[in-house]
Formats: sequence, C-alpha cells, structure tokens
Amino acid sequence: MGHLGSTDFSLWGLVRATSTVLSAKTDRLKPVLLASTLSIFIAGCTVGPNYKRPNTDAPTSYRTLESAPAPGAAPTANSLGDQKWWEVFQDEQLQKLIRVALQQNYDVRIAASRVDAAQAQVGLARANQLPNANVGATGNGTRNPATGPIPAYQFNYGRIVGNAAWDVDFWGKYRRSTEAARANLLATDWARQEVIATLVANVATAYFQLRELDLELEISQKALASRKESLDLTKTLEEHGINSILDVRQAEQLVYTAAADIADLNRRIGQQEDFLSILLGNNPGPIAPRGKELTAQPHAPVVPAGLPSQLLERRPDIREAEQTLIAANAQIGVARAAYYPDISLTAQGGFLSNALGSLFSGGAGLWTFAGSITQPVFEGGQLRSNVRLSQAQQQQALLTYQQTIQGAFRDVSDALIAYQQNQEFTAQQQLLTNAAQDAAQLSSKRYEAGTTNYLEVLTNDTNYLTADLGLAQARLNELLALVQIYKALGGGWQQ
Repeated sequence: MGHLGSTDFSLWGLVRATSTVLSAKTDRLKPVLLASTLSIFIAGCTVGPNYKRPNTDAPTSYRTLESAPAPGAAPTANSLGDQKWWEVFQDEQLQKLIRVALQQNYDVRIAASRVDAAQAQVGLARANQLPNANVGATGNGTRNPATGPIPAYQFNYGRIVGNAAWDVDFWGKYRRSTEAARANLLATDWARQEVIATLVANVATAYFQLRELDLELEISQKALASRKESLDLTKTLEEHGINSILDVRQAEQLVYTAAADIADLNRRIGQQEDFLSILLGNNPGPIAPRGKELTAQPHAPVVPAGLPSQLLERRPDIREAEQTLIAANAQIGVARAAYYPDISLTAQGGFLSNALGSLFSGGAGLWTFAGSITQPVFEGGQLRSNVRLSQAQQQQALLTYQQTIQGAFRDVSDALIAYQQNQEFTAQQQLLTNAAQDAAQLSSKRYEAGTTNYLEVLTNDTNYLTADLGLAQARLNELLALVQIYKALGGGWQQ
C-alpha cells in the first residue's frame, strides 16, 4: 500500500475478511488466503510525509570585494576543500602533529563513541519491527504420603513452551522510528567529521601561531643584540665626553624594552606549546622539533573556491543539519501513526506431559494464537499535541538547516576576502618594514658621525622593531586566512 496521510479504507472490513478466511470451509484455499492477508499486514502503510530536500537559495558565486577579485572568485568545479589536509599543509612537522591529534584528541574519541551509541539506537529501533520469541521450560513433582483413608499419591509433569509476540507495524510507526534513528546516526557521524575538520584547522592554526611567536622571538633577540652594541657605543662616547648621560639612559631603555619583550614572548611560547599539546591529546609539554619557518610555509597566492552548490555536499555541518531534518521529518510519521489502531499478534506452542517419555508425543502438544486491535478513543488531545510538537520540531530543524547553509556561504566569503586583503596588507607592511629598517640604519650612521642625537636613533629603531613585528603578524594572518578558507570550504575531514 502507498503512503497515507490518513486512513482511507475500512479496518473492520479487513478484520471481517480475515475472519472469513480463517473460517473458510475449503482447507485447500485457507493457507493461500491467510498468507495473502498476512502479507497485507506485513507490507502495511507508512503514514507521515516522505522527506524531500528543501530548496535553497544558493548564490551562483561567492561574494568578493568589488575593488579587486578575490582569490578563487571565478566559479570553477575545482575547490581547495576537495584536497586532503596533507596536500594543503605541506609542513612535515605539522602533518605529524595533525596525525597524532587525530589519534589521541579527546574530542575526536568522544565523537566516535557517540557514533557507536547512535548505531546501537538504530539496532534498538529496528528490533521493534521484528517479533519477540522466547522459550521456557518448567518441571514439577509432588508426592504425598497416605493419610488415613487417603492413599499415597504422586504427581509429576513437565512443560516446554515457546512464546512469540509481534506488534504488527501496519502504519509504519516502527519503520519511521528506524528511519529517524538511521538519520540520527548519519547526523552523528557527520558531526564526528566536523569535529575532525575543526581539529585539523585548530592544530594548523595553533602551529602557525607558535611559529609566528618563534619569529617574533628571533626578531626581538636580534634587536636586543643590536641595542646592546648601541648601548656600549653610547657609553664609550659618554666616557669621552662626546655624548651626555641622557643618551646612555635612552639607549638603556631600548635594551630593557627588548629584554622585557623576550621574557613575555617566552611566556607566550610556553603557553602556546601547552595549548597545542592538549590538542594532541598529550599533557602540557614542549613541541619539538619545529618545522618550517613561518616565512617558508607554502601557500598559493590564489586558491580555488569551487562552485557554491557543491558546498552543500562537502561541508559536514550542512550534512549533519540535513540528517537532523530527515530524522525530525520521520518523527512526524511516528506521531501520526499513534492515531491508528495498534495490531498485535501473540502465539504459544509447546508440550505438556506427566512423564518425560511422553513429553514430545503427539497428544502432549499445546498451542494458542491470539490477535488484538487497540484503537485510541479519547486521550485528551495528547496525540494531536504530539503531532504538532513533531511538526514544530521539524520546522525548527528546517530553519536550522537553512541557517547553516547561509552561515556556510558567509564563512567562505569572509575567508576569501580576508585572504585577499591580508595578502595586500602583507605587501604594504613589507614596504613599511623596509622603509623603517632603512631609516633606522641611516639614524645609526648619523649618530655615529655625531650629526644627530640619540633620540632620533631611539625613535627610528622603535619604529623598525614595531614594523618588523607587524610584518610577522601579517604573515601569520595570511596563513590563518588560508586555514579559514580550507575549513569554510568543507575541507579537513577527508582521510
């Protein structure tokens, strides 16, 4: 029978037809008609709406800034999200860290255990569609002695009985429950894939941040060494009466500032290593050895974004939201099935005898068969409210699905814009750093020649250090935008 929103035939007519079959005088036709009737019960009807993917307002291309085309803005079938994570992140040390994290990270392991639990839920839901059967055996012996005129007697009997019960899924209640459980299983598995993708992105982000701090430490250590040399020169000039003690104090400020920055950077590096260790599933500890320097991390100037329509199939969070919607849609059928009669079949068969030798003889057999139909009559609006609840939950899942898609398009657009603008910012920051470096070198030469005071050296040296640290941060932001693009395009979970 087909899909039904409401029953359109007489259940009592079906019962009468079944009764007629069971009481037919022609023994030859009885098994055939009975099998046909049972097949109707087994096939049954499935109430509730069948799932159909809702229409989505997917853009034809990802939004970019109008001033310049963003990387990967042209709609092509190729996408960075289709690549494996080890193809995107080519630092061998980073790849090792990601592999360790995928094996040991607690979030991934917890997500895997949730999948196992969801798989068990499918088994529980599927079991409701099948008959229940059990076998029991009992034995009893009684002997009473002679009492007055009552002679002694002894009574023994044994019983072996098999029981079967089947709640016929005529309206598809259990089938819809199984459908919902399977959708929840897929949603849980896609949630696990999202955890994996997020972990890959988090490890890459943490690693790049650690390498940026290493670069800042290297820059600050070079600045400290240069400023110590400048302080020694200033002290020598002051001892010969060429400079004043004020120049010495200003040179000392530069040295102490750089030393303080190094101490703070060492603190941040240690904490970043602890954070990365936790992502790996390890206790806090150092991250060694290091891989490629931040400036040597490979990344293409242009990344392919792919077609927006493909994002629906690639992003795990979108797939998870859709499976949740499918499960909610199936629960409507479960709620509607409660309106219709509940059909149950029970059977019992076995042997009963007062002697073991005759327990399995023909005359010792026993059997019973029964069927029941229960139709809800009055339940105070509970069934109607349950249907409305399932419909409201399905609507929530639908809106969540649409919201997830909309957020995914924004993620990709934001990441593409960030990658483009960070590249431009890095180029301008490089020019600023070059100019600041040249100014600092010229100031040092002018000071050594005695044509300017130390204040000019202090100002230009500070500007150069700030610009150089800013360039390191700009390079980090460019790499973080690449990680953001890869994650937004649905990459990272493919193994």
